[in-house]
Amino acid sequence: MRQVKYKIAAVIPNYGTIGGAEQFTSELTNRIAGDSRYEVHVFAHKWAGASGRAIFHRVPIVFFPKFLTTISFAWFAGKKIGGMPFDLVHTHDRIFDADIFTMHGIPHRIWVKEVRKKGMSLFDFGTVWVERSLVRNRRCKKFLAVSRLAAEKFIQEYPDMDTGKLEVVHPGIDTEKFAGADRQAARRTARETYRISPEEPVILFVSMNFDIKGLDALLSGLARFKSLHPHERWKLLIVGKGEIRHYSRIASSMGIGDHIVFSGVVPREKLSEIYAACDIFAMPSKFDTFGMTVLEAMAASLPVIISGNVGARDLVRDGVNGFIIQDTNKADEIAAGLGMLMDREVRGTFAGEALKTAKDHSWDSVAKKIETIYESVLDMKRTESGP
Repeated sequence: MRQVKYKIAAVIPNYGTIGGAEQFTSELTNRIAGDSRYEVHVFAHKWAGASGRAIFHRVPIVFFPKFLTTISFAWFAGKKIGGMPFDLVHTHDRIFDADIFTMHGIPHRIWVKEVRKKGMSLFDFGTVWVERSLVRNRRCKKFLAVSRLAAEKFIQEYPDMDTGKLEVVHPGIDTEKFAGADRQAARRTARETYRISPEEPVILFVSMNFDIKGLDALLSGLARFKSLHPHERWKLLIVGKGEIRHYSRIASSMGIGDHIVFSGVVPREKLSEIYAACDIFAMPSKFDTFGMTVLEAMAASLPVIISGNVGARDLVRDGVNGFIIQDTNKADEIAAGLGMLMDREVRGTFAGEALKTAKDHSWDSVAKKIETIYESVLDMKRTESGP
């Protein structure tokens, strides 16, 4: 007997490009499309790394005037999906209606107010309107937040939200990609490249936005650490894009300029080698809905030091596989965490626990969770439609 195939529509503006939501969607749909029970269609404006398992449909976007960007994508996606018979619509971005909404960020109005800290533009009002339409549409059966932090912010913005529909589904990780790197070779290459001596512990900071990810707080913590341990040898390797001159001046003014190394942007395919070359990962971010670099670092056996404003705090057991800094203005707290992890034996214990945590969050396990959710939503829809 031929198996029934459920037709699934997955929606995201950019598929498989750089970004946590884009990676999440591509990893997920590639796996689900490989299941014979599902026929997966991806609705996106552009895509990269598309596999032959899913069927792709291009969705137009009107970029000018800017306020139409979110609205136009939502409208065109709805028109295209509405013209085809789908059993389930799973959106990873703001459209007008869907059966499942994975919330990769926080409510847009809160993001503007608390993170961007600017006034609302026409674009922002349009984005909020589409988001509100989706969240308050009775069709939506499940809201999937990538962290408890994201879930809390949506409940804050939409107190009338049915929390019975809300679940937290963390992103996954390709553990082998990060755990499988040749650590000795990576350490040798990186230390030669960045002129770091073999015996110096290396703290890693990775970001394309030094300000939001809390580099200033990390430098303050390191300056405090140096004042407490003036003879300790260490380096901070800063990977990514930001105001290098500005932060170099800050580091020098704090007396730690000779401990800081800027690598610039590193190609994504080389990042696993960078993680393998380091000893500790630190990101006292001002805000991060999840923070994939935290999970990547743990998969590379790095203990982590993060702020309580990072969604990946869900995976960090304070004092076991890393440290959660609740107040990043307190340099002593960051310095204390660094002080413990500078001990090779302590660091090794934390590293083992970090790897265990990462192994529990494979992309395959995430796909299985999503498939279970799909089955429950399909059951609900069958019940509603009747015999």
